Formats: sequence, C-alpha cells, structure tokens
Amino acid sequence: MDLKELRDQIDIIDGQMLDMFQKRMKLCLQVAEYKKENNVNVLQTGREQEVIDGIKAKSEKQFEDSAAVLFSNIMDISKSYQQCEINRDVKFAGHCTFDPASACKIGCYGVKGSNSEEATRKIFGNDRKIGFYHEFEDVFRAVDDGEIDFGVIPVQNSSTGSISLTYDLMRKYKVYINKMVRVSIRHCLASANADSVSEVEAVYSHPQALMQCSEFIEKNGLKTVHYASTATSARYVAKSDRKIAAICSEKCANIYRLNILDRNISDEKANFTRFICISKKFMVEPSADRVSVLMSLSDNEGSLYRMLTKFRVAGLNLLKIESRPRHEGNFDVVFYLDFEGSIDDERVSALVTALQNEVSDFRFLGNYSEEI
Repeated sequence: MDLKELRDQIDIIDGQMLDMFQKRMKLCLQVAEYKKENNVNVLQTGREQEVIDGIKAKSEKQFEDSAAVLFSNIMDISKSYQQCEINRDVKFAGHCTFDPASACKIGCYGVKGSNSEEATRKIFGNDRKIGFYHEFEDVFRAVDDGEIDFGVIPVQNSSTGSISLTYDLMRKYKVYINKMVRVSIRHCLASANADSVSEVEAVYSHPQALMQCSEFIEKNGLKTVHYASTATSARYVAKSDRKIAAICSEKCANIYRLNILDRNISDEKANFTRFICISKKFMVEPSADRVSVLMSLSDNEGSLYRMLTKFRVAGLNLLKIESRPRHEGNFDVVFYLDFEGSIDDERVSALVTALQNEVSDFRFLGNYSEEI
C-alpha cells in the first residue's frame, strides 16, 4: 500500500475507535448515575489496576506499554466525566458580592507613593483612607485578624515572574482573592544629593525592582542594596545625606522631592505588575471570570497529568500553574492554579467539588476578575 492507502486505513480505524469511545462514555454515564444513587466513590484503584493488567496481558509485547498508557488515559477521562456528572447539581458554598464602594478598612504593602497604593486606589478609588504595612505578611495578618477588611498585595510581574512570598502566604492564611488589577510599572533612578548617575554610590530598592532594572544597573556599574519596597527606599534616600539613589516610580520621587537622574530604566519597557485584593470573606464580583485554587498532589506517576485532564474534560481553560515547596523538610510541592470560569457555572462548581473530595490539601482561593 502507498502512503495515501495507509492513511485511509488509519482514518477508518479512527472512526471505529471514535464510535466505540462514545459508546464507552455513554456507559460511563450510567455508571456515574449508579455511583451517585448508591454513594459509591468514583475512584476505584483496584478496578483500574485490574483493567490495566488485563490490557497488558492481551497486548502484543511491542505495544504493551503503549496500550497501558492509552487505556489509563481513557479511564482518566472516564473518571473526570463521571465526577462532572455526579457533582453537576452540587452548589458551591455561598458568597456575597464584592463591592469596593462599601469597603471600610483598607490596607496595602509599602508606603505612600508606592505601586501598591496605586493598585489599591485603582480598586477602591482615590478618596479612600489607606493603611500601610511594612511587610507582606503584615497585610495578611491584618486581614486575618480583622484589623482591615481588604488588603492589596503584588502577586506577579510581567518581566520577573511570580512573587513567591505572596503564594506562600496565600497557603498560610485562609483568605480569599476578590479582585486583581494590573499596574504599569515605570521605574526611574532618583536621588536627593547626587546630580548624575555617575555620582551614585549605591542604589536602594526592592529586589524585584532591582531585577527588573538589572541591565541598567550592570551598564552603569551600580552597587545595589535590597530594601523593603521601592517607596520605602525612596523615603530612605530622601532622608540620607549620602549620594545614594532609589529605583522607584516618578510619582514616588516627586512625593519625596528627589531628583530624577534617569527615566524608564526597566529592562522591559512594557512592564506590569499584577496585584490581588484579599479578604476573610468569600466575595465575588458579578463579572468574575477567573478562579484560583491550591492543592497538593501525591508523587505517584502521572498524578499531575491526571489532575490536568479534569480541566480538559470539563472544557475549562487553565491560565496559570505555579508550584511552591511545602517547606516541611521534603521535596513535596503545592500547586497553585488559575483557570477561566465562574463559580456559578455548574462545570466549575462540579470540578471544584471533585477536587475537594479527591485532592489533599485543597483550598479554593477565589473567583474574581482582572482589571487592566
């Protein structure tokens, strides 16, 4: 046979496989209905291994492992389909509406003039009183203790990536994400006493800002010093009588009356940071279209792939997956996932319910929208 004839034969077989697959999935639906009526777990580990062993025994030796992978995938799809069906009518825990206008006590990381303040005002408006906190964890603790109703924290930068500490604190404190905003970051070099870049003895700023301006720093041979934030570094430089400088926003430089020695010094000119608004209460905007969750997975072979299969079967688009160590003296990790959807969508509530029942250390982090 020539190539076309071979492909025609494959097309015929694919059609037969599709027909058999659809018949199998219809039977899976009946299995799901039975399990739902009789309160039987979807996951039947012994049954799965029995099927795989049988497939391998029936396969030609050269196809044994490939056949096992194929049928493992089919069973993963079947389980995900069953879970969606079983949990279809399950309603997720109640929530109230996120209304920034009704917020009373608001806090953010940094000081006046910081990018965090800009993000906070983008969410809550320019006329609101804001409390400032020196550390990321101070914001989380204030929300957790009820000292403030809402806290705003940076979570990701477009050039340097995710802010690991924020993810670690999301796991440590039981808070919810209510909103995400994107702020354009335009760094400048500013000083109180130096009149040119060449006079600068050292540059102070947050490690993220220093990384975002690494090319400028290297080009000018500048010594760097890590500081709490861009805004606090500007405030420190303003009080110093040394020829030191801060990497901060132009707005911040103007607030602390610093001389701007150079503008737009980021490695990436289109530089953005995402900030999240957190609270103790589960609040959702009517326009919410992004869901965040965290979970731990076993180190069994294929566990991550099987978890991701659930999203594909549910027709939900993953936006981001992040992993962080558990900090428990081993190499286990926690996964943070963002995906498109609303908790009022039955596909989302069914998937979240399934994950809650099946995955260890699972937490729902919020359903929110991103303002650009």
